[in-house]
Amino acid sequence: MKTEFQDVSETQKKIIIEIPSDIVDAEFDRVARDYSKQARLPGFRPGKVPSTIIKQRFREQIHHDVMHDLIPRAVEEALQARGIEPVDTPDIKDVVLREGEPLTFTAAIETVPPFDPGDLSTISLHQHPTTITEDGIEKTIQQLRERAARHESVEGRPVADGDTVVLHLDRTDPDGKVDHHDDVSVELGATGNPPGFDQHLVGMNAGDEKTFIVHFPEEYPVKEMANTDATYSARVKEIRRRVLPELDDEFAKDVGDFESLAALRDRVRTDMQADAKAHAAQHVRHDLLKQLGQRISFELPSSLVDREIDRRLEEFARRLTDQNVDPRKAGIDWAQFREAQRESARDSVASVLVLDAVARREHLTVAPEDVDKEIEKFAERSGRTPAAVRAQLEKDGGIARLAAGLRREKAVDLAMSRAKMTAE
Repeated sequence: MKTEFQDVSETQKKIIIEIPSDIVDAEFDRVARDYSKQARLPGFRPGKVPSTIIKQRFREQIHHDVMHDLIPRAVEEALQARGIEPVDTPDIKDVVLREGEPLTFTAAIETVPPFDPGDLSTISLHQHPTTITEDGIEKTIQQLRERAARHESVEGRPVADGDTVVLHLDRTDPDGKVDHHDDVSVELGATGNPPGFDQHLVGMNAGDEKTFIVHFPEEYPVKEMANTDATYSARVKEIRRRVLPELDDEFAKDVGDFESLAALRDRVRTDMQADAKAHAAQHVRHDLLKQLGQRISFELPSSLVDREIDRRLEEFARRLTDQNVDPRKAGIDWAQFREAQRESARDSVASVLVLDAVARREHLTVAPEDVDKEIEKFAERSGRTPAAVRAQLEKDGGIARLAAGLRREKAVDLAMSRAKMTAE
């Protein structure tokens, strides 16, 4: 077999391969014999159809099988001889296949060139502060108080700012279409209310009716309503006011399993400290991966970047589906969304390549028991048995991906241990 390698770029290679005619003819004969055993042609007994007739009758199928058998083996042999590992399926072009002649074709390969991930001790990271202030704790307590607020009916006074009004409401659009709502609750001051709508309700009493016009400005976010007028007919059924609970031990008991308000504050402090530490660790990790990715000096293989973008789009679409939103009807410009992911996808791919290089250089390995522990953790989170999780991973080819992820985490830990850490 003859091979000619051409360097298109650091990551793109082109191989021109020629397979000798004797190997090609032998493959033609082998495939034709297989077809002859199965062929059922009038006038011939099974297995006795002449090879020339088989090759004529099943010409396209035989050519396909010969290429399918010879080309992948030839490409793999050529790559192994050069020590090249492709990152994607080779792109096969310019195939010339005729019986009695050599098989020639070209294969376009994307690969990652060997590179040195560099000295990890030159990485400088900043540890963000994780101090929790009393003001922050009180703010969280107040948020819990806001969530626990209840609404009480108001009698003897008209609607005021901040009230919640229960309405029978008709809206007439500019085209004459009437949209009717019974017992709709409107909180005065809510950001989603139409512009100027609240002012028309202020001063009304329970039982009052009123018709008014609301103008939607040109910059209104709902394009169908921008620069239009809508007519509202409202009848006040009930006026409610928002009442916050007292900050006492009873409030703490209502919020959760806390004996006192002091116990609730301690829990809030503990949770906030854990969140602050997690956020700081996430920030340091992001900074580390960014600095590692910047050590890539060559143009990344486009197939790796596209694959990472595809993964992100699939994950986002899955989240929409989990929220009962049809991704096809979500009104998303997927081409624009895809392009918006490209830069961060490049950063992610670059950092992964460097982590893999660190793992190879430092001879980091993942033991079978490490994989077992990770499967057990996933099984516990998902409420499944470890055996079921392993079976699914093996079916999907996920064991190797899981091991690769654990190996990269070891590379992250190693890089973190050698980096210079300073506190802000």
